[in-house]
Amino acid sequence: MKKNSSDYTYYYTNNRPRYHHAYLLSPLLEMLVKLQATSQKKLRVLDLGCGNGSLSHVIAEQGYEVVGVDNSAPGIAIARESFPECQFIQADIYALPEVDLPHSFDVVLAIEVIEHLLYPKELAKAARKCLKPGGTLIISTPYHGYLKNLILAITGKMDNHFTVLWDNGHVKFFSVKTLSKVLEIEQYTDIEFRFAGRFPYLWKSMLCSSKSTIKTK
Repeated sequence: MKKNSSDYTYYYTNNRPRYHHAYLLSPLLEMLVKLQATSQKKLRVLDLGCGNGSLSHVIAEQGYEVVGVDNSAPGIAIARESFPECQFIQADIYALPEVDLPHSFDVVLAIEVIEHLLYPKELAKAARKCLKPGGTLIISTPYHGYLKNLILAITGKMDNHFTVLWDNGHVKFFSVKTLSKVLEIEQYTDIEFRFAGRFPYLWKSMLCSSKSTIKTK
């Protein structure tokens, strides 16, 4: 039986918030409020990997102008039907449209996305193309560190945590050091971290903000 790329897309079936919104929304919205306080205009936000649009919707409810991008046709269809206050574009993060998106956003979000990418530096490159000069990239991804990985190993939960049985699952695993390195390679500066979920050093996720320093032409 012949397969094509659509057979392997992430298939959304509803517009409900994803599980990670419960612990990521509060720090994320705080970060956006802080950025808005330094701007005289309403922030324009690009949600890369927006899925079913539920996060884009919540951000738009706070008064921001939001555009969502995802490669999942079912996800974008649900988002467009459910959240008409946002604009949604079906596109691959590795091949974003050359119209409408370049150098148009104050903030680019990639919430629990980068860990699904075989080429994570491409996310930073794509975000830079979409950001205005001096714009902010905010990435969230599951937190990994020595203590957390040690406890996973001791408790016998390593195989479950790094499961290979989750189709469309995580293929990259980041610590503060390695995510910082990805951003430094792509010439982002002012790298700052916040953490969310669970206990210190056993956090579920980390949120990282950084500034694009390369001037657009």
